[in-house]
Amino acid sequence: MENNERIDFAEVLRKRTKKFVIDNIKFFRTLPKTEEAKIIGRQLLRSSSSVGSNYRAACRARSKAEFHSKLSIVVEEADESIFWMEVLIEAEIVNKEALSYLLTEGNEILKIVSASRKTVSNK
Repeated sequence: MENNERIDFAEVLRKRTKKFVIDNIKFFRTLPKTEEAKIIGRQLLRSSSSVGSNYRAACRARSKAEFHSKLSIVVEEADESIFWMEVLIEAEIVNKEALSYLLTEGNEILKIVSASRKTVSNK
């Protein structure tokens, strides 16, 4: 991948991870006002917002080691976000359709960032 392509890819993913955060905030506002929904919803907000902020930090990394470290955090937080979404569905707090888009997006981001981290590890 050429440098310009890498920059374009990083910018697209930076915007995508930010949108993931914003979409999770909007989803959080729709949750039932029960205590368990608030608790799990806050966990989802924390992990999903970490996806966006740590990917942004990865883009500003000063070394390959720092880049790898930040990508690793993004992988962990994306996986955690998916976990909390699954909990919301399986505990019947929300129906699967309500989280369909976010779950798909979270999984896609996780796959992309995991592959990127593996590429960096192999270099």
